Amino acid sequence: MLKRRVILIVLDSVGIGALPDAAEFGDVGSNTLGNIYKARKRLELPNLYALGLANIEGSGLPSCTCEPMGAYGRAMELTKAKDTTSGHWELAGLCMDRPFQVFPNGFPRELVEAFESRIGRKTLCNAPASGTVVIQQYGDEHVRTGSPIVYTSADSVFQIAAHEGVIPLDELYDMCKTARSLLNEEFFVGRVIARPFIGADGNYTRTENRRDYAVPPTGDTVLDAMLRNALVTVAVGKIEDIFAHRGISVANHTKNNRDGIEATIEYMSAGTGDFIFTNLVDFDMLYGHRNDVEGYARALEYFDAQLPRIIGAMQAGDMLMLTADHGCDPTHPGTDHTREYIPVLAYGAMVLRNTNLGTLRSFADIGATAYEYLTGEPWGVGASFLSELIGAE
Repeated sequence: MLKRRVILIVLDSVGIGALPDAAEFGDVGSNTLGNIYKARKRLELPNLYALGLANIEGSGLPSCTCEPMGAYGRAMELTKAKDTTSGHWELAGLCMDRPFQVFPNGFPRELVEAFESRIGRKTLCNAPASGTVVIQQYGDEHVRTGSPIVYTSADSVFQIAAHEGVIPLDELYDMCKTARSLLNEEFFVGRVIARPFIGADGNYTRTENRRDYAVPPTGDTVLDAMLRNALVTVAVGKIEDIFAHRGISVANHTKNNRDGIEATIEYMSAGTGDFIFTNLVDFDMLYGHRNDVEGYARALEYFDAQLPRIIGAMQAGDMLMLTADHGCDPTHPGTDHTREYIPVLAYGAMVLRNTNLGTLRSFADIGATAYEYLTGEPWGVGASFLSELIGAE
């Protein structure tokens, strides 16, 4: 029998238009892809257009006359959130009834005091902040005092920034584990994030030694079920952190888009795994949160240029799925994620050409489709669109 495999690549934060409830999140008018094109007047993505990206409803991209090579559509998020963890969990078939808590006024004093007592240091900031700005504001005081910078955002994150020459990485990571142990049902925070930086005298730069500490998934995901079905799951990038290392057979914690793409191609070429789950973080981390339209556009164009290599590494039973986890419109006011639809592109030898999937009601439809393709079984959350992709078997 033909071996089936799914390669699911998450273009972190590459949203494709505001969701109907975007007003509740302050995100009316957001469209990460469309607004980058509008601001820049061009976006050279011939390979993504060939898959159907510009054909997706509401994309804001220039119309493409070519017949898409595969299936295209967009998906809504059921979970009332716009963060990385809930987005990826829903992609993997787990929708949250209770979203993670956010702290628009900073963390409660009792939580911060408990954290300081555990780590033996005072902390700085304790407010929502831009990660690149906060280290400039507090970096000198941090270097002078040794107090880590604790901050949050519009998302459910407890972020700890520290200079690598002041607090060694291992100690910073231990601080994150301490914070994670304090963030329980009372303080239901999705992720603790280590944010190391370097530099001096008010000129500081974050490094790639970030690490995420997520709460374990609150229910079953398709990753868990795939392992029970003796399938090999491969995590590339921060996927292993997002799922708290659960449901994963093989992990490669790449730190940027280039390395993530290369690792994915290597696994594909070697025939490794049944389900390859890749997160490409640069779109979000380096450009969306920094309102860098040009950098974001170039990162998209770089991925597009690598897409033929990814497709060239596909084997006969492979299905490639490209999507996102939320938006982070660099043209939108502020530096936080934006509540958006995500694009859905599918391609493979078995995938029907020019298939318009329309609007999927949940990110979980993607996980349900991957699960059915690999196991022949339905997933209990979301609606598989496998029959639309490959027709009657």
